[in-house]
Amino acid sequence: MRVVVIGGTGHIGSYLVPRLVEAGHDVTVVGRGHRAPYFGHGAWTTVGEVTADREAEEPANAFGDRIAGLDPDIVIDLICFTQASAQQLVDGLRGRIQHFLHCGTIWVHGASTRVPTTEDGPRRPLTPYGKRKAEIEQYLHQQARTTGFPATVIHPGHITGRGWVPVNPAGNVNPAVFQRLADGEPVSLPDRGLTTLQHVHADDVARLFLAAIAHRAVSIGESFHAVSHEAVTMRGYAEATAAWFGRAARLDYLPWDRWKETVDDEDARVTEDHLRHSPHCGVGKAHRLLGHHPRYTGLEATQDALSWMTVDGTITSARPQE
Repeated sequence: MRVVVIGGTGHIGSYLVPRLVEAGHDVTVVGRGHRAPYFGHGAWTTVGEVTADREAEEPANAFGDRIAGLDPDIVIDLICFTQASAQQLVDGLRGRIQHFLHCGTIWVHGASTRVPTTEDGPRRPLTPYGKRKAEIEQYLHQQARTTGFPATVIHPGHITGRGWVPVNPAGNVNPAVFQRLADGEPVSLPDRGLTTLQHVHADDVARLFLAAIAHRAVSIGESFHAVSHEAVTMRGYAEATAAWFGRAARLDYLPWDRWKETVDDEDARVTEDHLRHSPHCGVGKAHRLLGHHPRYTGLEATQDALSWMTVDGTITSARPQE
C-alpha cells in the first residue's frame, strides 16, 4: 500500500513510520519542513518526504488536493485539529483512497464517570481541544455512515516514550517533579493524589494504527481507545517512580487552591486539566475487533521515557542507565 502520514516525525510517527515500512508499505511523510524523528531507524532511508504548509494551504482549499495528488491508498492524519481541516481532506480524498485514519484523543469523553470509559461512552468534552476533536470524530463517522468514506478514529491517552517528557505524577510536564522523586525529596500532590492518569507508549499507539489497517473491514466507521490496560493514581504513579529510582516516595497533599499557588501558572493549568478529566478508558474494543494488546503498562511506558531522560541528562540519577 502507498501510505501518506501527515505529521509523521513526532510522538507517534517516530514509531509508526518504521512499523509501516517493516510491514511492507511504501510510506511518504508530509510536514512543514525537515524534522528528524525522535530516534534513528534504518527504515527512514526508504521514506519519501514532502514539504507542505498545511496552515498556509488550507485557506486556499489546496491541502486536500495536495494529499490526493500523492496518489495514496491510505492516509494517516496525526495533526488535524478542526472539523474544517478534516473536511478539506475528505473532500480531496473521497473516492480515491481505501482507508483514512485520524488521530483523536480520549479528551473527547470529558470527565470520567463510569469506568473504564468505553468508546461508546458519552462525548462531554471539557476543553476547546476536546470539543474540536469530538466534532472531527462526529463528522468522520457521519461521512463513513452516509457516504462510505473509509474513516477510522484512534483516541490516544497520555502518549509517552523515549524522546519527550511524559505527564508527571503531579499532572503536568515539568521534569523537576521527576528530579525530586529521583533525589528522594518531598513532592506535593493536589488534593489526595487520587486523580487518575492513563499513559500509553507511543509504540502501542503505532501498533493500534497498524492493527486498524490490517483489519480495515471492521475498523472503518469505528473509534478505538489507544491506552494502556490500567489507569494509575497520581499517588501510585509517584510511589512507583520513586521506587524506580531506588527511593521511597515522600509525598504530601494540599487542597487544590493551596497547591496551585506552589507552581507556576502553566503547570497549574495543565494539572487542572488532568484533575478535571481523571481519565480511565478501556481497551476491550481494540482487543475484541482488532486483536490489539498494549505491550506496555502505563508505568512501563513512563519508565521507558525516564530511561531516556536519565541518558539525555534531563534527570540526574544514581540509578544505573539502561
